[in-house]
Amino acid sequence: MRDFFGILAAGPFFFVSAWILMLFAGLVSTDVGIRPFGYLTSMLVTIGLWLAVAPAVGAIARAGRKK
Repeated sequence: MRDFFGILAAGPFFFVSAWILMLFAGLVSTDVGIRPFGYLTSMLVTIGLWLAVAPAVGAIARAGRKK
């Protein structure tokens, strides 16, 4: 049951992290040399980052558990 509530808690965090990424990209766009992007693009980037990082986080979490 704990995993279910963990997934529900990750939902709002996804939208907040996409919003923070959009703001951060807008702030550093001139320094880095990118164009600022909107919220939908930020959501796509966040999904990609989460899909890339999730297997590593799962592997670390499994390795940390002791049965």
